Amino acid sequence: MTVEGAYESAQDLLGESLPRRWSHTQGVAARARRLAPVLGDRADVLEAAAVLHDIGYAPPLAVTGFHPLDGARHLRTLDAVDERVVRLVANHSFALLEAEERGLRAELAEEFPLLDDPLLVDALVYCDMTTTPDGGRTTSEERVAEILGRYGADSVVGRFIRRAAPEIHVSVGRVRAAANELGVVL
Repeated sequence: MTVEGAYESAQDLLGESLPRRWSHTQGVAARARRLAPVLGDRADVLEAAAVLHDIGYAPPLAVTGFHPLDGARHLRTLDAVDERVVRLVANHSFALLEAEERGLRAELAEEFPLLDDPLLVDALVYCDMTTTPDGGRTTSEERVAEILGRYGADSVVGRFIRRAAPEIHVSVGRVRAAANELGVVL
């Protein structure tokens, strides 16, 4: 699937049914495009994963209620989707920790092993965790606080985000450092 195909697919799945999620997705993809000089020939993989990362929220795909797993399972059924994109969607933003909270960690890890490309994995964390629900820019600290406020500290998502927060901030820092080394302004 091309990057253009990823946009079409995500818009079809999210645009009308979940317009706020579509706005977030477009913001995440915009951040991914800014990272192209940092990722070089992997830039299209990041952008495709960024635009597809939340498709598992789409009502026709929401089978388990865990959007990384539902989205990746859907992508796996499509022709010509890069395996790296599928695995990034499945594991975006420390999804294994949320999967653990939901009793799905072994299932997620077995079906979609974590990609062995730390910068690409961190880059998707950066893009997702520095984008507001409406697609605007934010810091990872503000994003974590927003998620906690929206879901509540004792919810599944709240417990997950509190556990993941330190790693989220470290990932964002690594991407900023890599961009700074190359003179890329984020």
